[in-house]
Amino acid sequence: MSIKKTSMAVTAMIAAAVMALAGCGSSSNSADSSASSKKSDTFVLGGLWPETGSLSYLAPPELAAEKLAVADINAAGGVLGKDVTTVDADTSDADHADQNSSATQSVMSKNPSFVIGPASSSVVKNVYKTITSAKVPMLSMGATSSDFSGLDPYFFRTVPPDSVQGAVLGQVIAQDGVKNLAIAAFNEEYGTGLRDTIAKTASDAGVNIVYGEKDAFDPTETNFSSIVTAIKASNPDAIAIVAFDQTKSLVKELASQGVDTHKLYFVDGNTADHSEDLDAGLLKGTKGTIPGVMASDDFQKKLVKAYGKDIDNFTYGAETYDGIILAALAAEKGGSADGETIQKNMAAVSGATGGDECTTYKDCVAAIKAGKDIKYKGLTGIGAFNKNNDPSSANIGVYVFDGDNKPVFDHTQEGKVPTD
Repeated sequence: MSIKKTSMAVTAMIAAAVMALAGCGSSSNSADSSASSKKSDTFVLGGLWPETGSLSYLAPPELAAEKLAVADINAAGGVLGKDVTTVDADTSDADHADQNSSATQSVMSKNPSFVIGPASSSVVKNVYKTITSAKVPMLSMGATSSDFSGLDPYFFRTVPPDSVQGAVLGQVIAQDGVKNLAIAAFNEEYGTGLRDTIAKTASDAGVNIVYGEKDAFDPTETNFSSIVTAIKASNPDAIAIVAFDQTKSLVKELASQGVDTHKLYFVDGNTADHSEDLDAGLLKGTKGTIPGVMASDDFQKKLVKAYGKDIDNFTYGAETYDGIILAALAAEKGGSADGETIQKNMAAVSGATGGDECTTYKDCVAAIKAGKDIKYKGLTGIGAFNKNNDPSSANIGVYVFDGDNKPVFDHTQEGKVPTD
């Protein structure tokens, strides 16, 4: 998932400042000022979350997954015999670049072993150099930009690139018998990347793209009257909408102009609970995709218990949980909780080099201590990390909106992740 692009200049200056801070915190006899340059038996988990801004609805399941993962790890003896500790910060979204940077600086000042998050591709773009240049591995549970494959040796993700989700949604559209498709996407990397993949896949399957194949609207747009007029004039059978909060205003305008809102297609940025945003029944029948598997009822209950209050959606909860477990297992396998050791062992514990399959942290650690190679098969069901640190295969969930405008899981389609 991605938000609006911002300048990298500020990030570069912040990165330099963070590195300086890391140097001030190092031992006087250390030749390397990196926070992760020395062996360590203390695993400090850094968390970067969208607690405010346009993606704030994703924070509850992600924070809950962090709490649950840490509880499960510590209940199984911790990492290298010590409890995991956490340091968290709110990055907001890419419209708040200063907060992206200050939140990252705050977490990095605590010398984390590993950083989970951010969820947004554009926020990742703003902050990843600050983290990876300190040789601290990071894993995004939601950054789906196709440009991030092989972004940095210290960058991982448990979610597939947009090329996989876009291809699956394009297939779903074609399978539904759509003949003429309009696409309304916002003009930033996430929007145009998904737009292009959806259009190509659907077009290759015989669907005519009647609007939006090369068009995109400003992410700050609030008045969709002229856009909807143009969409309506193209006479589409269905409309794919690639957007975030803009979706609410766009759907309302579609309805006001008499466009059928029951034949829409959403992506992970807007496949969410819209029961409070839109009139009941407005989205009934609309379909959407979310990378990853639908969290089981048991896992959902565990997340709610860990969070301490109700959660409206569980998007990226499993991806967050598995990312943390993988990092803890990498530290156990390498015998140290420093960032370089974790980075070197992430692929191995995911099964990239083979090994005995295990499904819980406790069982995986027992296998490691017994001298075995492991393949952690987590909640997401993703394949082992490939050479680009992407999951080698991944599931895309397909959802159908009910009469309350809530997405209901329908089925899963698997997609292979390209490496070139």
